Amino acid sequence: MRQYVQVLRNADFRRLWTGSTVSTLGDGMTFVALSWLVLSRPGGTAQLGLLGICYTAPVLLGGLAVGPLLDRFDKRAVLIADSLLRAVAVASIPLTAALGAVPGWLPFAVAATYGLLKMVPLAGFPAAIPQLVEESDLDPANALESLSFSVAGVVGPAAAGLLITQIGAANVLLIDSASFLVFALAAARVRRPLRAQPSSVPASRRPVLRSLVRDRVIVGTTLAFMAFNVAEGMLMVTAPWLAKHHLPAGAAALGGLLSALAAGEIVGAAFAGQRQPVGSRVRAIGAVQAVAALGFLALLASPHQLLVGAGFFAIGLLSAPMTVWAQSLRMRRIPPELHGRAFATLRTLMQATPPIGSALATPLLVGGRLTAAAVVMTLVAGLPALYLIGDVPAPDRTPVES
Repeated sequence: MRQYVQVLRNADFRRLWTGSTVSTLGDGMTFVALSWLVLSRPGGTAQLGLLGICYTAPVLLGGLAVGPLLDRFDKRAVLIADSLLRAVAVASIPLTAALGAVPGWLPFAVAATYGLLKMVPLAGFPAAIPQLVEESDLDPANALESLSFSVAGVVGPAAAGLLITQIGAANVLLIDSASFLVFALAAARVRRPLRAQPSSVPASRRPVLRSLVRDRVIVGTTLAFMAFNVAEGMLMVTAPWLAKHHLPAGAAALGGLLSALAAGEIVGAAFAGQRQPVGSRVRAIGAVQAVAALGFLALLASPHQLLVGAGFFAIGLLSAPMTVWAQSLRMRRIPPELHGRAFATLRTLMQATPPIGSALATPLLVGGRLTAAAVVMTLVAGLPALYLIGDVPAPDRTPVES
């Protein structure tokens, strides 16, 4: 715990992390509340797919646009503007509900606005971390960010489900709107400027984003993570199918599996923030990913729910150190003036791959081919890890040249 205490003594990091955590908890409520609003309308089930598209598709466009903003302007200003815009957008639903009725198109517009701006904090906070903490504190700082997402993934949806029964879906969104305001206030209280430092290098010699393509470590780890996310996308489709058709506890089993995954992520992130990998960080990431890939084979243990749940826990436990260590590695290798564009681009790419996994898993599950699905997940997640172990160069720090 000493590493976490040390990094949280940094007042500016503590303020931004606290605000981000509160906002992330609010984000965990958003889709549940929007879904419930849509489902409560006539024909809502048929419109749920459209809501999902509005919620996720704009992320690609927003992710590509936000990077240059983060590199050009002070990240505090960008995060504040994003939080205020989304606070107003989300608050429009409880406001119109209080005035009479929520227009049918409004939940979809709010979902699209949320998706368009989602990458601002997802890229902005990690891009700010190297400017807020010492290099020796990068791992615990990144672990704290990962912990925020893992905890929010458990607490946010559960809290939304409980609160909807008490105060209604529209008022749950009012809580989410308030969480954005907390983040805006926290970012405004950060004293250290978060603008990229002016470079004395001539413009013709400054690093450019496309130069990252020549960095085998950045490219190798990114492709490996994209592949792992494809496997996790398959897992997110397989989990409800497995719970319905093969596990005796049914819907309760699904909740248990997802909770096991999130619990593993929490434990793994807490460990990774305190333990630096021995030797090459790249090979350590590859080794952990290779072992995590074996966790997908636990699906074959159904109908033994405990064994399947252990596999979900193992996947979460091992995927969290991958994320923490790789993010610190990227922060060290990528020039500071590229952090905004680089993190926006890399996270957008990695966010785009889980739907591919969903598409791959569906025909296999329709045919009842669980064994094939589990083997495909294992291979998709594990083979790129072997490349990291064997072929990617070991140095953790290599300057990216223009």
